[in-house]
Amino acid sequence: MPILTFIEHNGTHHQVKGEIGQSVMQAATFASVPGLPADCGGACSCATCHTYVDEAWLDKVQAAQGMESDMLEYAFERRDNSRLSCQLIISEDMEGMVLHLPSSQF
Repeated sequence: MPILTFIEHNGTHHQVKGEIGQSVMQAATFASVPGLPADCGGACSCATCHTYVDEAWLDKVQAAQGMESDMLEYAFERRDNSRLSCQLIISEDMEGMVLHLPSSQF
């Protein structure tokens, strides 16, 4: 089970164990990580699971495409490394991945 680190905008760290095949959003919400309301429950129909993939991990995930890219247009403070965590599926090579949470979701 890969361990992911979520960093709040104030610097608070949360380490979460994720299951292979589970979305990053599910792992975070099951662990009660603050700042990820995930209002649509992972249906990619809101942008409340917005995260920033740490620059060191960008080569491990594809860029947002299609519906996710469209939905990110509604995210506050979108950046080049913005992703919806409901669209990131946990794999073995994500062990140690770091994701930052935008201040707008707190």
